[in-house]
Amino acid sequence: MSVEYFLSLKDYRRSLNHLIFLALFLGNVSPSLVQAQTGNIHLVAQARPDLPPPENLPRPQLPQPIPPETPKLPPPKDLFRTPNETTPPPETIPSGIQDTIRVDRFEVIGSTVFSSAELAEATQEFTGKPITFAELLRASDAITKLYTDKGYISSGAFIPADQTFKTRGGVVKIQVIEGSVESIEVRGLKRLNPDYVRSRIAVATGKPLNVNKLLQALQLLQLNPLIKNISAELAAGSRPGTSVIDIRASENTTFSAQVNFNNNRVPSIGSFQRQIQFNQANLLGLGDGLSVAYANTDGSNDVDFSYTLPVNPYNGTVQFQYNYTTSNVVEEPFDVLDIEGRSQDFAITFRQPILQTPTTEFALGITANRRNSDVSLEPLPGERIPFPSPGSVDGQTRLSVLRFFQDWTQRNSREVFAARSQFSFGIDAFDVTNSGAPPDSRFFSWRGQAQWVRLLAPETLLLLRADAQLADRALVPLEQFGLGGQATVRGYRQDLLLTDNAVFVSAELRYPILRAPQLGGVLQLTPFIDYGTAYNSSNRADPDPNSLASVGLGLLWQSDRINARFDWGIPLIDDNSRNNTLQENGLYFSLVYTQPF
Repeated sequence: MSVEYFLSLKDYRRSLNHLIFLALFLGNVSPSLVQAQTGNIHLVAQARPDLPPPENLPRPQLPQPIPPETPKLPPPKDLFRTPNETTPPPETIPSGIQDTIRVDRFEVIGSTVFSSAELAEATQEFTGKPITFAELLRASDAITKLYTDKGYISSGAFIPADQTFKTRGGVVKIQVIEGSVESIEVRGLKRLNPDYVRSRIAVATGKPLNVNKLLQALQLLQLNPLIKNISAELAAGSRPGTSVIDIRASENTTFSAQVNFNNNRVPSIGSFQRQIQFNQANLLGLGDGLSVAYANTDGSNDVDFSYTLPVNPYNGTVQFQYNYTTSNVVEEPFDVLDIEGRSQDFAITFRQPILQTPTTEFALGITANRRNSDVSLEPLPGERIPFPSPGSVDGQTRLSVLRFFQDWTQRNSREVFAARSQFSFGIDAFDVTNSGAPPDSRFFSWRGQAQWVRLLAPETLLLLRADAQLADRALVPLEQFGLGGQATVRGYRQDLLLTDNAVFVSAELRYPILRAPQLGGVLQLTPFIDYGTAYNSSNRADPDPNSLASVGLGLLWQSDRINARFDWGIPLIDDNSRNNTLQENGLYFSLVYTQPF
């Protein structure tokens, strides 16, 4: 017999095995089970191809835990220097006259900052009694002091000479010249457009010029990742009451490459992930950021692209994001089905800080999100069968989602608190898929996240996290909440539970056991406890068990260029896992190397 005959026979037997397995598989995973109306959600989570896996899809993320003492701001005197003397006011009355006058009241002209009552209170001691001309000058000095005490150091008051002073009572005019900025000079920048800095200083230096607002603007720029150092000097302008602000700034390195190795992906497509990422935080000199990343596992390839453009001097931004993923299930025994998936994710986000100080930020934002996925299996070569994923039509899921989010961050020298709330609305627009009953493209969900970091001692941190999702109906897998894995409940495989609603809480202590100043790094011991519970909407069966809990211990190394982490989680609730991977044995690792250029 020929070699071709044996090869053909081998292919025939392989195809026959695939068909037999497919019949058994589809017999076990009935449509009702796939739709998660009955049955065990754990089986669905193992059997269905989570492509792309939920942890790889855009989800609201809180800032990474940062020691509250960083970044540090320099003292105000290093950021801002003022002249010793202000510009003398225009012509005033001579101070050597010894005659006395009586002032019934003062009329302050040109003040836009203080009310009439505040101005009257400042000059009250000089009214209703005989005063000398020297005391009259002190009345204008009192108005000047009122301004300077509130930070208006380039504003001043004087008594015009072209008025009549009555010895038996009358009204005396006090003229106020409120300070303004004549020009803003920016020096020292190379790639970053000087208008980026100038515009952010300009919004804080409107008339009348307030040094406190100017200092706050300088502090915000000092905290900006694009800026390495910044300082300003205030000098007298060419006209009375005007100032010139001289800014000197230097830039941080903005281009970097990052390599990441971890085992944080779902085992169905291979848990070990390799990733390379390139970041340019100032692509065109506008403060615009570009990030491109490629990641793969044994069964997936993933490309991420994002571009962020500042659109106003109040740090409002527009961000464009794109993700493309191809995946195959490589986990036994489902690998013989040749389950393949493709997904694309488009998003455009506008984010605007409403309140922004060096210690507090509150921002609002909106995201328009398009999500497409196509999952199929191929039991025979060239014979594609749509995979019956919940909410899909012929294996395809298409969503159009509007998301409204709110961010809050509060920071002081010992702690950082960050919170995020997001409302997601699935809308029936742009050719979405509707299966006729939940889950489909129409839904409403709320996602809330919070994180609190407390500095207990030098490099000793307490980290508390919480994450929750509530949905008004059954959700397609792309929008469900995943519990299990390094980012949630350690000790279990990634996304062991995928449900419509969930609550997750975690507590972690980071205690330094080794400091390496020569390497700029610290090694921390990280005991932790994690807990999460999950349930479904629209009468879908809940998973069994529907709660996960674990305790564990980890090691965390942090330095300028290398961040490495190893966690060992011990599950407290049995999940009947097969323990085929490090994840299922509660072991997680991550190694990130960053190289700036």
